[in-house]
Order: sequence, then C-alpha cells, then structure tokens
Amino acid sequence: MDLALIHYPVCNKNQELIGSAVTNLDIHDIARAGRTFGVGSYYIVTPYKDQQKLVEEIVSHWQDGYGATYNSDRKEALTRVRICDDLQSLYGVVTETGTRPLVVATSAKKTDKSVSYKEMREKIFRGEHVLLLFGTAWGLAEEALAEVDAMLPPISGYGDYNHLSVRSAVSVILDRLLGKHEQE
Repeated sequence: MDLALIHYPVCNKNQELIGSAVTNLDIHDIARAGRTFGVGSYYIVTPYKDQQKLVEEIVSHWQDGYGATYNSDRKEALTRVRICDDLQSLYGVVTETGTRPLVVATSAKKTDKSVSYKEMREKIFRGEHVLLLFGTAWGLAEEALAEVDAMLPPISGYGDYNHLSVRSAVSVILDRLLGKHEQE
C-alpha cells in the first residue's frame, strides 16, 4: 500500500478550490507513521515549486545532513517520501509497474462510494495494491474525488466536533487498515 498527501486540489473552509501549504510536521509524522505500518511510498502532491523545494530540503537534512547522523529512525522513515506535481503525475508513477492500484480516498464526509475499513483491510492483506489519498486543508476537492474508486468512512468520535489534523487521521486510519489487532 502507498499513501499520498494531496495539497492540490483541495478545498478551503468555504469549499473553494485551493492549494494548501506543505508543513514540516506532516512530512515527518506521516513518514514515520507510514514506516511504522509498512507503507511503501509516501507521496506529497503539490504543484508549487517552492513547496517542493521545502520538502526536498527537509528530507535532505534527514537523509544527508546533520539529521542523518542525529536520528537514524527518522532518516529511514523519510526514505519513502516522493514528490509529485499533481494527481496525474501521481497516477502515472504508481502505475509504472503495470496496473493501476485501487485508489481510495479519505474524507470527514460520508459518501456513496464508502467501503468499510474491514473490507479494505481484507483487500490489502490479500495483496491488492492500494493507493490511499489524504487531503489537506478542508479536504479533497470534487475533481480529486471524482477519480477515486472507493472512500473510507469518516473517523468519528462521540461528540459533534470532527476536525482532526491530517497527521492524526493518517495514524488512526493506518492503524485500522494495517495495525496488529488482538481482537477486531
């Protein structure tokens, strides 16, 4: 399974199409969560060259700079980070080995394309190649969602507040899909 953090096309709080900024914490924390749960590649999708350069500089610091000797665990996790300009580039890269993976998106909203975590976990453990998309800002734009094969259900707490950071959402979802669970 691979995952991608999408910075464009996403929506702002008014549901307008925007591109969001890359954050240092998303790079580190999602790479570490991905490595912990055995994710293949972690793609960061942004068309903005300055944001791509930021990702490259941060990853380079932990791969080749002082960070490489300071924290080898982080170095290992960040080896999985890849940068793509847009969704079409991402889909091109993940299909280089042959077939297109099952593209699955996440959202805080319910949709008619929903597939249960249990069903998706079974597909992954049967060996189906899955590309899991996470949106930044207020979520993936409709044009991004139009190309997905399935959607995972929203993460729900017991209250009416539902606005997790993407880093938190990635960790929860990876645990549901790839975690070692005693009883399910």
